[in-house]
Amino acid sequence: MISPTTGRKFPWQRLLPLLVMIAGLAAFFAFDLDQYLSFSTLAEHRVTLLKWVSENSLLAPLIYMLIYVVVVAFSLPGGAVMTISGGFLFSALAGGIYAVIGATLGAVALFLIAKTSLGDFLLAKAGATIKKMQAGFEENALSYMFVLRLIPVFPFFLVNLAPAFLGVPLRTYIIATFFGIMPATFVFALVGAGLGSVFDSGQSFSLQGILTPEIMAALGGLALLSLIPVVFRKVQSTRAAKGEKGE
Repeated sequence: MISPTTGRKFPWQRLLPLLVMIAGLAAFFAFDLDQYLSFSTLAEHRVTLLKWVSENSLLAPLIYMLIYVVVVAFSLPGGAVMTISGGFLFSALAGGIYAVIGATLGAVALFLIAKTSLGDFLLAKAGATIKKMQAGFEENALSYMFVLRLIPVFPFFLVNLAPAFLGVPLRTYIIATFFGIMPATFVFALVGAGLGSVFDSGQSFSLQGILTPEIMAALGGLALLSLIPVVFRKVQSTRAAKGEKGE
């Protein structure tokens, strides 16, 4: 395959990180490792985990963040469980901070894998519609990224990958990811901080009901605020166009 950007053959070794990621994801399900990223496992081993965290105050956060990086980088289904577990193990504030750091690092790793493996190649092969979408996205990349991060509607792994194929700068991606995921992350971490009482009562716990209409409305309001620069630019460009026409 010839790369349209260089005219040379596509360097297949660039696909190695992507293949490793796919292999890791396949192994995760093949060995039923998803059972460990569950609230039932957390409830079963909570005493042991809490004791280990208290005895390893420096090592525990590092291992937690490393696991979170792996979960996000390999697009494993367990981000919400990890965030809530962070609040349960470390407190709402500390767990939220660790989750934001781990999720951001994992998202950046996935972004770089996607961009260096296929992102540039697919972008160069893209048609006019994608090119137009790319131009619009790049013009207001930070605002659009904040919207995607603030409202947890789209799958997290998809929001991690799409910017790599739309030419979003790494710096913009990091800033929007780090600050954009904070509100929802701390909501989940706060829920995790109160998870002990749920376990003590013997009740089962599920993710349903965490993102209530009130919380979603608040996140939506933040997303609308992040779009103010986009609206401002549109208004300015419209006024400039009218001014050139003498209207």
